[in-house]
Amino acid sequence: MRRSGILMHISTLPGDYSCGSFGREAMQFVDFLAESGFSLWQTLPFGWPDTNGSPYKSLSGFAGNPFFIDLPTLLKKQLITRAEIDDARQRTPYLCEYERLFAERLELLYRASQRIAPGERRIMTEYVRGIPELYEFCEYMAEKEPGRPDALFYHIFMQYEFLMEWFEVKSYANSKGIEIIGDIPIYLAPDSSDVKAHPEEFQLDPQTGAPLAVAGVPPDYFAEDGQLWGNPLYDWDVMRQSGYRWWKARVKHQLTLFDGIRIDHFRGFSAYWSVPAGALSAKAGHWVKGPGNEFVEELKTVAAGKLIIAEDLGDIDDDVRKLLEETGLPGMRVFQFAFLSGDNPHLPHYYPANVVAYSGTHDNNTLLGYIFDMSEDDRARMLDYIGYIGSDGKYACPYIIKTLLRSAAERVIFPIQDLLEYGMDTRMNTPGVADGNWAIRFTASQLGLIERAYWKRQNQLYNRG
Repeated sequence: MRRSGILMHISTLPGDYSCGSFGREAMQFVDFLAESGFSLWQTLPFGWPDTNGSPYKSLSGFAGNPFFIDLPTLLKKQLITRAEIDDARQRTPYLCEYERLFAERLELLYRASQRIAPGERRIMTEYVRGIPELYEFCEYMAEKEPGRPDALFYHIFMQYEFLMEWFEVKSYANSKGIEIIGDIPIYLAPDSSDVKAHPEEFQLDPQTGAPLAVAGVPPDYFAEDGQLWGNPLYDWDVMRQSGYRWWKARVKHQLTLFDGIRIDHFRGFSAYWSVPAGALSAKAGHWVKGPGNEFVEELKTVAAGKLIIAEDLGDIDDDVRKLLEETGLPGMRVFQFAFLSGDNPHLPHYYPANVVAYSGTHDNNTLLGYIFDMSEDDRARMLDYIGYIGSDGKYACPYIIKTLLRSAAERVIFPIQDLLEYGMDTRMNTPGVADGNWAIRFTASQLGLIERAYWKRQNQLYNRG
């Protein structure tokens, strides 16, 4: 079935309290999708972010981001006061206020947790206990705050409330014919609860617990020096002995949250870039064979036929292509890579049905920013390709989107910035740059500028209704 959708992370949703949430604005975004003829909503990872807001360095493969908990919902439940929610009102609607969220929001959620009645506390605790890795996370976080009374339940409350609010959003989306695609980072933060609880499954020094080698990628389109991520690497031999238990539990849990998932850096299952601990650059790394087909087939047993998208971007070789072919998972095509060379698989006329095509990803420039950054020759070729009359490409974004809509790819997805035709100042992330990312947000008035009837008609024209 031909589908189309929008990439928009929860943090970027409109709202009044420093970060997008699972409240009224999330439901309104579902309405926007349905009224515009889109039937897919892709998000970024839901994990607890780092202090820069990155959802790709999570403290857990199972825990949710507490900043997505909706404050008006807590007010209705009488868990916070009118004065408290008024104090939490944001200073700007255009950026996530991470410094303030870490300094103030967590304290507000703690106060809310202390207002839960005893019976509800028992229900919440038993629910979270039923997800062992999530309960491990709550215990781990409580241990990190020895001076906070009732710290364990505080984290239980946040994870329970996160899940219950999200399940309401997901149920509403599904009732409108919208399926939601989540995102799983391949790696975890060095100080994640999973690394601490299961050190034997990672490449760590058995004496010190420090990583023996860390994750990264070699030089590529995104970073000429490569990227030194610093995440601990998995010990795939140990994981194989348990039948990849932890990974299967992770995928199974994520597929309770989403209708499908994208696995970031899928090529790491074919071979991963291993950088010696202490190295100053990712260039010091080398390729090491990953778990391959056996591992992916094990994941498919718990996916039960649900969509798994393989993020197969970057340094791709024949082994990665063979893994995708053998497993049958859809890979990705990105329009912004189509004109890097004279002939490559990201050109839309080469798309097979079993791929997910994007105008760009969270790691790319916006479509308009990409157009303006191109060389004159590449831009002229691209504009000719999409049938655009003119040389500057200022109004070319809809032409590119329609080029993807009419392609053979069964699923096409567009970052919300590309429908808005916004420039590089609304870019989500620049790989290899630590600061200034993940903060962009959009207002209800901005989203209201998108002509829903126009996009509904385009989706109908190309049989993506």
